[in-house]
Amino acid sequence: MEDSVREQIRGFLASKGLRKTVQRDAIISAAFSTDQHYSVEELLTMARAIEKTVSRATVYRTLGILVQSGLLRELELGKGRKVYDPNFLDHPHHNHLICLDCQVILEFEDLNMELLGNCMATRMGFTPANKQVRIEAHCDELRLRGVCKKGGREVTTEV
Repeated sequence: MEDSVREQIRGFLASKGLRKTVQRDAIISAAFSTDQHYSVEELLTMARAIEKTVSRATVYRTLGILVQSGLLRELELGKGRKVYDPNFLDHPHHNHLICLDCQVILEFEDLNMELLGNCMATRMGFTPANKQVRIEAHCDELRLRGVCKKGGREVTTEV
């Protein structure tokens, strides 16, 4: 994890009167040790690999703190499924394509979308503060071949 991220987190924790703990540090290290999206359970596993005493409750509380700080983004995938995105620090203007079939999440940046978002907001009398595009799609590979392996697991259509 970059020192600047660590300093931002320390500053945010201090501003909220929250103390530094071994468990919280393990969760924060795990949260920013990857560029992949992860669930609460996946973060719990990663954090326990660093510090075995990390509890599920501490993971939930720490995720809330990191989301509130703006250093981590929560993505709602529908059906109660949430993942967390640690990539907004390096790429604050990226967007997501979410496959409804294989659940893969692809990130993309496009200057044209950025410009379009700015133009649309300005045309309607607003100044954009935050823009996110989320595209939900069905997998062409699954539709054409009946099998999709993009999400790291094989998904087949029912016949």
